[in-house]
Amino acid sequence: MAEICIFPIPGCVTFPGTVFPLHVFEPRYREMIQRCLDENKLVAICHTQSVISPAKPTENMREALSSNQATYRPYDVFSAGLCELTDTTDDGRLYLNVHIQQRYRLGQAVQLLPYQIYECEPFDDRAPTAAEQSDNEQLKDKILHRLLALLQADADADDTISDLLQSDEWQSMDAETFSFRLFGIIRFDAEILQECLQLDNANDRLSFTLSLLNGEV
Repeated sequence: MAEICIFPIPGCVTFPGTVFPLHVFEPRYREMIQRCLDENKLVAICHTQSVISPAKPTENMREALSSNQATYRPYDVFSAGLCELTDTTDDGRLYLNVHIQQRYRLGQAVQLLPYQIYECEPFDDRAPTAAEQSDNEQLKDKILHRLLALLQADADADDTISDLLQSDEWQSMDAETFSFRLFGIIRFDAEILQECLQLDNANDRLSFTLSLLNGEV
């Protein structure tokens, strides 16, 4: 089990092997991130099941925070990683990169105020069958070809993405790693990404992604 600090961002789903840039300005989350930096503590950047509602004028600060935290319920599966501070400002804002390492399953709450900390357990893929391993490589190749075709057809596409997909690193990347890092390049609706994140094997992730790219879902 690992104690993980929760940074809830409605509509944001992160995947292992990606880097998430973060700008932190709210005091309680500045405090949380500083703790993560000082203690080498994991932070989860995660989608929420409902969005925050404004505090009522009659609420005191603690009641407002409690109400807000209650509506910031993270999904049961999310990704987390370590923070790398890249810059600070005179007024205390933090700029950092979160290096997303692994998926976790939400456990018991350790702390809810002023920010959330949960005990979490790793959420790993099940072992692939021999047939799935072979199929995964074919699915990876199909996704690469489909993405390159879509990029070539888009006059406004960023050439650096095409170069990246054709690089030795991405061409030789194993299918499981590819099935995660792919989502540092492409974006879908948050609910679709969350569904993909919760799949427990690369074969399902790759098949689902190819169907999305082909407009079959």
